Amino acid sequence: MAHNDSSLMRKINEQVIVVQLCVSLFLCINCVLIATFFMKDFFYTTMRYILFATTLLSDCLILIVTNLLLILSYFGISIQIWMCLIIFSLSSLYTFVTPLTLTTMTVERYMAICVPLRHAELCSTRSARLCIVFIHFLSSVPCIVTLSIVFTSVTLSFYKQYNVCAVQVFILHSWQHHLRSAVRQFYFLVMFITILFSYVKIMKVAKAASGENKKSMWKGLRTVILHAFQLLLCLIQLWCPFIEAAVLEIDLMLFINVRYFNYIMFSLVPRCLSPLIYGLRDDKFYLALKSNALYVFGKKNRSFRCQIKL
Repeated sequence: MAHNDSSLMRKINEQVIVVQLCVSLFLCINCVLIATFFMKDFFYTTMRYILFATTLLSDCLILIVTNLLLILSYFGISIQIWMCLIIFSLSSLYTFVTPLTLTTMTVERYMAICVPLRHAELCSTRSARLCIVFIHFLSSVPCIVTLSIVFTSVTLSFYKQYNVCAVQVFILHSWQHHLRSAVRQFYFLVMFITILFSYVKIMKVAKAASGENKKSMWKGLRTVILHAFQLLLCLIQLWCPFIEAAVLEIDLMLFINVRYFNYIMFSLVPRCLSPLIYGLRDDKFYLALKSNALYVFGKKNRSFRCQIKL
């Protein structure tokens, strides 16, 4: 029995180390991209780049919060419920912010390709700000529903209790599972239909285009496909808690493996696609990124040469 416990802890420790390395890498990449975004006026006055920056900030927050939850869960660390409430609220909010922002970015690409004459009017900086506010409002609805049930069902002493932080702490009634599932599936359905509609419309326009327009259309279509794949992974993440809860009743080791796989596949992988889509594939952002890198390394080389001369 002792041998099984030690091998389980060793496996957990290895998984935690791998996750920490991945999270640190993605956070560093995202911070570089965020810094590049704020260095050029064009980026923070253009809707698609404003939304891109929103996904980067959202990804950073969700990686930090979910990583904290993973560490607390893996090592069975108990915290007071009121602290767990704050962590849960952030996790719940930003779980939805990224997929909803990706959906909005896809709609923006649809307008740019299918309604080009009205694109500047519909996709202004003001529209971007309103979209971000609306995205955060929609993202907060599932969290507000869950917390409203908690606030009306427990006493103040509940918040002073210690427990391992997990969403199950706030599921006080069996029907809450069904309500939570219904809300998540509704969001999934709306986002999926929006992406599919945009994809079909852009594809029709791309097929009808010619010359340089055709090349530009197909590039836009590939961006939508990448968004769709990224969004699919984010949406599957909405189902992960239900899968993990079912697996936990079968076997603890299987639960740990499934949770680890889900975290890598549906939390980390979608977050590394954002830098690929706009950090490397977008010509303007790539040039700005390259320019900043050359400036930083050039400055270091000049400093190094000056030190040698001295």
